[in-house]
This record gives sequence, structure tokens and C-alpha cells, in this order.
Amino acid sequence: MRRLVLADENIPGVEDILGPAFRVRRFRGRELTGEMVAAADALLVRSVTTVDAALLGHSRVTFVGTATSGFEHIDRGYLSDCGIAFAHAPGANANSVVEYVLAAIAHCDNLLERLLEGAHVGVIGYGHIGRALVSRLHALGIGSCVYDPWLPRDCVPNTGSLTSVLACDVVSLHCELTQRSPWPSKHLIRSPELDAMQPNSLLVNASRGSVIDNEALLRHLQQNRGPTVVLDVWEHEPDINSTLLDYTRLGTAHIAGYSSDGKLRATRMLCDALAAHLHCALPGSMAMASSAGEVQVPPGLARAELLRYLVAARYDIARDDALLRQALAPDAPMPPREGFDRLRREYRRRRELAGSTVTGGGLALPDVALVEALGARYVTDPR
Repeated sequence: MRRLVLADENIPGVEDILGPAFRVRRFRGRELTGEMVAAADALLVRSVTTVDAALLGHSRVTFVGTATSGFEHIDRGYLSDCGIAFAHAPGANANSVVEYVLAAIAHCDNLLERLLEGAHVGVIGYGHIGRALVSRLHALGIGSCVYDPWLPRDCVPNTGSLTSVLACDVVSLHCELTQRSPWPSKHLIRSPELDAMQPNSLLVNASRGSVIDNEALLRHLQQNRGPTVVLDVWEHEPDINSTLLDYTRLGTAHIAGYSSDGKLRATRMLCDALAAHLHCALPGSMAMASSAGEVQVPPGLARAELLRYLVAARYDIARDDALLRQALAPDAPMPPREGFDRLRREYRRRRELAGSTVTGGGLALPDVALVEALGARYVTDPR
């Protein structure tokens, strides 16, 4: 008998990777009920689905996977008590988020130039995504300062206090959401922390909405004070504060990690974990994206202009900002919460710059090094 796997509709490729030994049934993440999951053998979710006793109490589920790095929406204590196996996808979307942060930096004023000339990025949280961002910045010759009090200081490069990180020209949040003592991250950024930031700096949140006190942030911005703000995540999603969106430079619908490449990596990780749990082999078919393709560079670009062009060639962050503002506009065709979820559900195919081939431009060796620092490959003659 084929095992039944319930999978969020936003997790791609499950059917192809699991193969005919499994039946896959799709669901919308916020609409899953205990009745729907009762007959399932395994459950694959994303961050919008809370998995706990209320959902699984009358089911036969023996495996739960979340296609996300974080797992605060999963009651892992309950799963452990019930002998239900658990897996998540740490690092699967890390490069996607890194490229989102680079796109935000490249879009905002002259920040990219300032960073290449010696300014620093403050990184809060040194998990998979924080590590990937610091590594990418280092490859680009951009300095960083990292704050993660949960890790031993000798495990964190360029470690600093929260105060020193907040003093950087860019502050990027990548911590998990926790209320555990002694370093809870919920509302880590409040009025005092915002006051400590430079007025011409950039604050990017692509972690969890509640890491920033959104009400305090709105009050701060309404007083015409910096920093510039880019938000991909929001408190109370999908019921986000449209007034706060009005005060952000860029706002997006929790899609920083939504590259096709990242999603498929997460699917593979969960399917492999499910197969290991069930002691079965997968057919080997894998719906991984093909080569990310070619990016052709026009002549005359170097340094910051080149980086700005390359990042935008793969990901137009302004497009996602415009889509969110349209979805939350007073004349939008559906309620804001539904519009927010629809942007996530119907998100376009987006490829990562890493893994791409870059051609053209007649690049000098230092600029070829920048291309390679982004994880791409420069080819002088693609024929």
C-alpha cells in the first residue's frame, strides 16, 4: 500500500522525488486541519503551519518535515513524546536569502559603494544563513561584525557586541525567533536599538517578523528618523501593518528564501530524511533546477556597478516590493491577508545568481574575481 504524504502546495517537486511508492496530497498551509491530516503517514509543511497536538492528536503521522531552516512553528517536544520523527532544511535557502540581502543593499542609495570602500555589515545571528552571508561578504572584500551570544566567541568570526553591530552601515537580521533566556530574540530590536543605529544606515530583516518590535519601528520611522528599512518578514503575518509598509524603503511578502533552487534543495532534504525514516530507497528522480543559465554583462561596468547589475539580473527586489504594495492597496481585489498569501503561493520562478555563467563586459581580473565571489562563473568566450 502506498504511503500518504501531505505536502504544502508551496513545496515543489515532492511527487517527482518520492516517486510512485507514495501518494502526495497537497494543501494550503494556513488551512490544514486535524481532519485533513488524520489518514496521512507523513506531513511536509512550511512556516505558516503550526504543528502540535491539536493538529496531529488523532492522526497516524510518523514523520513531520518543514521545508524551512527555522522550526518555531513545530512543537518538537510533542513530536518527541509521540515518537514522531522530525526533519527540517537548514541552509537550503541560505544563498537565496544572501542574494536578497545583496539586492537590498544594491538598491539603496550608495551603500554598495560605501561597503566596497571599507564600511561594514553587522550580522545578527550566525546560523546557516548568517554564515553564508558573512562568507559571501568576505569573498567580496566587504567587512562584517557578527553578534550571536548563543555561540562561543571563538566560533564566530569578527564577533562583537550588539552595540557594535548596530553601529555598522548595514545591519542584517538572521537569528531564529526565540523567547528563551538569557538571550531572547523576540523584540530584540526595539526603540533603544533603533536609536543606536546610524541615521544613514540600512536595517534588513529577513529572519522572523517579531525579531523587530514593529510598533516601535513604526513610531521611530514616523518621526522621520533613520535607518532606512527593508522588511521581508512582519509581525502578525499575513495581517501585516500596511502603514509600516508605507515607511519602508522596500517591503516584500516573506519571499527572501523563495528561489527555485532553494525550494528544491529543501524538498530533497526532507524527502531524503523521510526515506531514511521509512528505510526505503527513493527512485533517484530529482526535479532539481537545471543550470541557472547565462547573464550577459554590457561593457563598461566595474566594481559596484558590476555587482549591482549582476544581482539585479537574477533578482529584481523592486518588483516584489511593488507587488506587495499593490496587494495591500485600498483598491486591491482581495483582502490584504489573502493578497499577502497569494504572493507567496503564486510566486514566480526565480533563479539564484550562484551557479550562473557570466559573459561579456570584457572584465578585468579584479572584476572577474567579484563575479566568482558571487558564486558565478565568468566565461570570456561562451561558444
